[in-house]
Amino acid sequence: MLRIGTSGWNYPQGKGSWNGIFYPLPEDRERGFDELRFYAERFNTVEVNSTFYGQPRANAALGWVKRTPGDFEFAVKLYQKFTHPNMSIDPGPVTQADVDAFKGGIEPLAAAGKLGPLLIQFPASFQRSQEAIDYVAWLLKAFADYPLAVELRHRSWSDAAATAQLLDEHRAAWVQIDEPKFPSSIRQDLKGAPADLYYLRLHGRNAKEWWDHAESEDRYNYFYSAEELQPIANKVRDVRALVKKAYLFLNNHFSAQSVANAVTLKKMLDEPIKGRMPAEFVERFPDLAGIVSTLPRARLL
Repeated sequence: MLRIGTSGWNYPQGKGSWNGIFYPLPEDRERGFDELRFYAERFNTVEVNSTFYGQPRANAALGWVKRTPGDFEFAVKLYQKFTHPNMSIDPGPVTQADVDAFKGGIEPLAAAGKLGPLLIQFPASFQRSQEAIDYVAWLLKAFADYPLAVELRHRSWSDAAATAQLLDEHRAAWVQIDEPKFPSSIRQDLKGAPADLYYLRLHGRNAKEWWDHAESEDRYNYFYSAEELQPIANKVRDVRALVKKAYLFLNNHFSAQSVANAVTLKKMLDEPIKGRMPAEFVERFPDLAGIVSTLPRARLL
């Protein structure tokens, strides 16, 4: 009923890399070490980022199936051509061929029973208009065979009661988002309405670097305190009694802060905490010392 994980599992580069914190450094890894397998021993769901940057490939999806336990689920982010056309490496209008290509790429996940919701993530600049409403409706029809979660970020959507009606008609979840709030930001209570599906994304609250940052990863350099997470956990506790399935994803991925916050949320919501954590990870986040068991320290060169 409730699954808690992170947005993405592979962050090998940049100041906020997970290497040396959640994953061993490349030089410390045993032969055959696999990041996804390691992650899936500790969480039962993940939000896939790579499908936003390019159409999913069936052979890659089949690999994900083989490297994860039978009860693991992937929430898959829709390709950016559908939601961020100005960023797409594949210019031009969205076609049925684009839809079919995406469906074909995720078919191995669906066939294995490991496909969670499709995340339809629109940018903050995507404002409510009749054209936008019509496009969202078309997209929801095109992918109606899957559980759908729609992330709308502009306040014009939450200012209109008809938005909830549109999503309800297509049995799509309205993604609840915790993020820095600006005058144009969407307004939500993080509870949403009773529905089949609940989907919450926590992006962090780094308002200072949200729009003005040296590197894109800096936006997500934020660590939620236990005091900040507890009210969120309380809301989720109430929500999960009203929905069939609930998903929580932490996107404050800088230096594996999302992993630490996900573990804390699991503890607050009485979810099982599986797998031992690296000693380096627990040293970075000492509040987890009494929550998780620890792996031996990576070998010293």
